[in-house]
Amino acid sequence: MNTHKRTILTPEGVTFALPLAGPVSRSLAWMIDAACILACFQVGRVLIGLLGIISHDISSAVSIFIFFVLRTGYAMALEWFWQGQTVGKRVLGLRVMDVNGLRLQPSQIVIRNLLRAVDSLPLFYLLGGAVCLISRQSQRLGDLAANTMVIKIGKAFEPDLDLILEKNRYNSLRAYPHLTARLRQQVSPEEAGVALQALMRRDEFQPEARVTLFDEIAGHFKSKVAFPQETLEGVSDEQYVRNVVDVLFKADV
Repeated sequence: MNTHKRTILTPEGVTFALPLAGPVSRSLAWMIDAACILACFQVGRVLIGLLGIISHDISSAVSIFIFFVLRTGYAMALEWFWQGQTVGKRVLGLRVMDVNGLRLQPSQIVIRNLLRAVDSLPLFYLLGGAVCLISRQSQRLGDLAANTMVIKIGKAFEPDLDLILEKNRYNSLRAYPHLTARLRQQVSPEEAGVALQALMRRDEFQPEARVTLFDEIAGHFKSKVAFPQETLEGVSDEQYVRNVVDVLFKADV
């Protein structure tokens, strides 16, 4: 049966739960995407119609080819460039992720979308929907093969960060607003949530595990955007993560 949440435990002992998208929300997202594909195809048909003046057969062949490319390439392209989202998923607040919370790989995106042809059997995704209902993580066949899942993205909110951040402490990252803006663009809600959870539960870890945990999280965010070296001077990994969370969750001051 569907557990409705995917709980992930990191090697450092950090546990976080991701709400899973069910068949209904995924079906609605698919309908929106299908409408987008159809709209793009209709625009293409108008242009292709000009080929009909030369040859009706060529026009028909090009129409079939473009429909095939749109149907298979639409989701692949958007899920890659939008980090696991299509137009439908973005409207419904859904996102495709690796089942272990890792970044999606191109091979995963290709596999899950190529298997849509199987999931759609016998029609209207009946097979994929049935598998999704009985899967523990609401996965269709394409997700099972690609080791992916679709989650619900929680609504953005501004937590009471004064409880976990050192109030009025100078944040060296804010001296570079263009870099902090880039950081907000590069970091997903899930990544920001992991950092926030780590800070909220930091006292639960053993000293060595705590140091290792924040070393890895800080290294991850440093790889996203490189701030000048002076922003790191005298700043521990844990404080760097505090500064990142401050930038991600609190408006510029």
